[in-house]
Amino acid sequence: MRASVAVVTGASQGIGRATAIRLAREFSAIALAARSAAALGEVAEAVRAGGAEPLVCDLDLSDPGAPNTLVGRTLERFGRIDAILNIAGAVPQIALFEMTDEQWNAGMELKLHGARRLTIRAWNALKRSQGSVVFMSGSASLDPKPAFAAVAATNAAITALAKAFAEQGIKDGIQVNSVVPGPVMTRRRRSFLEKWAPEHGMSVEEAMERFPQEIGISRYGRPEEIAELLSFMVSPAAKWLTGASLRMDGGEVKGI
Repeated sequence: MRASVAVVTGASQGIGRATAIRLAREFSAIALAARSAAALGEVAEAVRAGGAEPLVCDLDLSDPGAPNTLVGRTLERFGRIDAILNIAGAVPQIALFEMTDEQWNAGMELKLHGARRLTIRAWNALKRSQGSVVFMSGSASLDPKPAFAAVAATNAAITALAKAFAEQGIKDGIQVNSVVPGPVMTRRRRSFLEKWAPEHGMSVEEAMERFPQEIGISRYGRPEEIAELLSFMVSPAAKWLTGASLRMDGGEVKGI
């Protein structure tokens, strides 16, 4: 395994956790960023078992100073950064006419601006390593609905931001792409269903079957499936892939 360092945000749970553990098979070190030190500690153990050296960075990327801390600690410990995987961020699913400015700003601050600041702060290190960046968008950006307006708007902005970084990356030797996952069964989604299902007279299992059927897919995705795609996107085999937005949604989006 060559000396290589990946930074994974949102690494304490869901897609971020699965990605950090998957990348431990390909990278020599993984910097793990999220707000929960305890949860990151558990992920660090799995990363170490997978063959990589973990660095736990418990911080809040909605804080403008957090990217400086994360990049600084990673470079101090490992001396390089080869990949940034911007996965952190859960935008509130609140109806368009009910969501406050504060809620809009909170969602954008973490998922959009946190990723933007981190990528800018790590750019020089990525130039030296000729590294890779992946941004995490979402399928709501392709089919905006009033109930998910903030999710859709934020994800659409992330896709556009990734494309802008990719254009600069062509000049600087940095590969930049975005991923558009569909509905993935994470702890956050299951928590929503555990609350929603009893209110509508059904079990969680019945709700888990109903929602995929309603949107025309066979099942929810798994975090590990998205992690496999992300692992490929920052691998040597995908180096000519840049400026792309890859959708993995089980066929949720019906348009071309």
